[in-house]
Amino acid sequence: MNISVLILTYDEAINLPDCLASASFSDDVVVLDSGSADETVQLAESVGATVLQRPFDNYAAQRNFGLAHDFKHDWVLMLDADERIPEDFVDELRSVTEQVGNPVTLYRMRRKDMFMDRWLKRSSGYPTWFGRLFRKGQVRVEREINEEYYTDGEVGLLDGHLIHYPFNKGITYWLERHNRYSSMEAVKLSEERAEQIVWKDFLSKDPMLKRKAFKAFAYRMPFRPLLTFCFLYFVKLGFLDGKAGFHFSLMRSVYEYMISLKMQELKGGEKGSPD
Repeated sequence: MNISVLILTYDEAINLPDCLASASFSDDVVVLDSGSADETVQLAESVGATVLQRPFDNYAAQRNFGLAHDFKHDWVLMLDADERIPEDFVDELRSVTEQVGNPVTLYRMRRKDMFMDRWLKRSSGYPTWFGRLFRKGQVRVEREINEEYYTDGEVGLLDGHLIHYPFNKGITYWLERHNRYSSMEAVKLSEERAEQIVWKDFLSKDPMLKRKAFKAFAYRMPFRPLLTFCFLYFVKLGFLDGKAGFHFSLMRSVYEYMISLKMQELKGGEKGSPD
């Protein structure tokens, strides 16, 4: 198949074997590791994957470094180690990358987030579109966290889904990771809050631009953590996801609360409740 696979890792011995197995359709798998202390590198090498090493500084820089690699094929599918490619999605990937004269250089796709043995179809905020399939050398990544993908070519949307297991390493790990994420988001959002909202993007057909506009608006709203819970649990019908939907909606609101607190801290520790 005309697709190389790039997998970003850091201490992913728990996740990597299943991720690699789902990517076995490719004969060019590259693992970009950030200095794992577990068996991640050995697991990658044991199946013949190419291993690159780079100390982590931020997500955009890490992904751009990986995408600059001299891949064997014209198309690159980028994965995180806790993601899987279902077999029926492989057929669609094959179809779009084998089209002659295809003007698309970046494809976006959705994920099915799994928690407590079920798909969080509603409480995860589904559908969210991620840029993951790129024509080699024609995509750049911006924004240090919750990255944005840009190309000078055309953008396409795929019907299939990646399967995402964000809790494979436990709830403690998820909370620790989102504590780090919230620190990075607080810095970035504090910078972006000074920028004007691009109102026309609310009506854009580009899901990335639309999401960016809604996010810029949402982070100016008061009581955002509470509104996040209400939106995911009630508006998006997260209660239909059972107890998994309740717990995940609550954890997402806590994440937003951490961002709000850290944004206030960056402004000088103002008194009062977080926005």
